[in-house]
This record gives sequence, structure tokens and C-alpha cells, in this order.
Amino acid sequence: MKNILILHTGGTIAMQEDKHTGSVQHDGVGHPLHDSITALSKIANITAEEVFQLPSPHFTSAEMLFLKERIELATYSEQIDGVVITHGTDTLEETAYFLDLTVRTSIPIVLTGAMRSSNEMGADGPYNLLSSVRVAACDQSKKNGVLVVLNDEIHTAKNATKTHTSNIATFQSPQYGPVGIVTKRGVFFHHHPLNHEKYNVQRITKNVMLLKAYAGMDSSLLFALKEMKIDGLVIEALGQGNLPPTMIAGVMNLLEHDIPIVLVSRCFNGIVQDIYSYVGGGRQLKQLGAIFSNGLNGQKARIKLMVALEQTDDLRKLQSLFLN
Repeated sequence: MKNILILHTGGTIAMQEDKHTGSVQHDGVGHPLHDSITALSKIANITAEEVFQLPSPHFTSAEMLFLKERIELATYSEQIDGVVITHGTDTLEETAYFLDLTVRTSIPIVLTGAMRSSNEMGADGPYNLLSSVRVAACDQSKKNGVLVVLNDEIHTAKNATKTHTSNIATFQSPQYGPVGIVTKRGVFFHHHPLNHEKYNVQRITKNVMLLKAYAGMDSSLLFALKEMKIDGLVIEALGQGNLPPTMIAGVMNLLEHDIPIVLVSRCFNGIVQDIYSYVGGGRQLKQLGAIFSNGLNGQKARIKLMVALEQTDDLRKLQSLFLN
């Protein structure tokens, strides 16, 4: 049997509901998934560690970097065949994508979570964990990058995103769909990602912000960000990559001070392109030096820019990286 390392980090999957107040929190006693180990041991040799007990809104790049280093240590010195990480769902996709970009290993890495706490009716945590261990122990999962497994579906870290506040089918991959499914009879992949990016980083030092554009938005926040001495900015632009004309002065100010600006779309389908040539249109923004991303959402583009800036601050090289 395969040797699978489970890293628990907290989140709803590790919490319980108070039947009197309805609040959901960690009870401070133990991990509610501990009883699942017996069932999991029929699939693989399990080693479980509780590395954090954090709701996922408390996650920062420091916790993501710790997980990267822990996984690499396990890969090179502990004869681990796969890793499963239990995580709160709010920022699960960001941690998954960070690991996808930075972990130097080809073994399966799977992130999972739950939308219902462990003692709620229909709790999904134990089943999602079981499915994730099955995927991590599957030979076909190798070299697919980091995967997200919930609700019988396998998604890539690059495409998976949380789409619903409470539904157990919240994780979807807009445009592309899941790359595989988990059934009672096995793990089945129906396609695989073509491209894999890896960045050799030992630290994250860059301060990258994320803004969402809206009708009538001006440059006030952009000028304020310049004074905060940020290292980079991601803007969820309108449509195919357009901004209100009143934002152009702020965009130009940041670019003139060599602060890279990455544009994504606030639409969850499609990519940004330099099509429109009116003031604030994508063509003007491209000419000014804005970087266009190939289909990432805002939160993932921020993760990628943070990682990429540890390698280079050359705008042309950054643009090339964001075409992947």
C-alpha cells in the first residue's frame, strides 16, 4: 500500500456545530476526523499531523510556505507517496495554487475540505477525506500538479474556485470542468493539464494587492496604493480587460514607478485581451504596460504575482509568465 501523509490545517472540516447557538468552531478537544483513520488505513498507510488549527481566512503566505517546506521534506526524507491537506474552503484555492506553483515534487498533492462541520447532518468532511486519500494513492494522479477533491470531483488547483457560500458542490472549474471523478469503483481521470509551472522560492516578501473595478471607479485607491509602497497590483477589470477612464491616471502613476499591474477579468469565464482601443480599453492598457493574464481569477493572479516577483521584476518577463 502507498504511504500517504495527511496534514490537517483546520477549517470547517475540523469544526463542530454548537447545537444550542448554531455557531461553528473548533472544540479544542481533538480532531473530529481522527476516527476516520481506521477506514483510511484500508486504502493506504496513513500518517496524520495537525500542523495548524486555523480557519482559512487566517491563512497567509507564511502558512502556505510552511506547507510547501513540510511536503518537500516528506517527499525527500520520509518515503511518502502522496499528501492530503485538509483546509478551510474560503482560501483553499489560494493555498492549492501556491503549492502548485512552488512545491518541487511529482507525487500527488490533494487539498480537500468540507462545507458542513463534523457533527452536522450530512457532514461531507469524512467522505471528502476518504476520496482525497484514494486520489492521492492513485498512480494516475502523479504529475497532474496539485489537485482539489470534494464532492466526488477532481479539479486542478489552477482552475478550481469556490462558487457558492454553502452548497457542498461549491468547488467548480469554470470553462474547463473537473479533470476526473471519484466513484465507488475507482478514481477516473478524463483529461490532464498540459502545462506545469514551477518557481523555486524559499521566501515570500512581496506585498501584492487586489482590487476589483466597478462602473465609475476613479484613481483614488491607486494613488493611495502608491503611497503604501506596494510591490505589485492585480485588478479584476471589466469584461475583456477594460477600466473606467478615470482610473487611467492612477494606472499610469503606478506603472511609471515600476509597479507591475496584472489585469484579470471580473467575469469568471473567458480571458482578458487587448481588444478595445477607447480610453481605458484593453489596448490602451496594454500599450501603457499592463500585464494580461491568461484566465486566472483575481486571487490566484495575486498568488502568482507574489511568487513571480521573487524571481524577476522585469515587466516583459512577467508578461511572458502570465501567458501560461
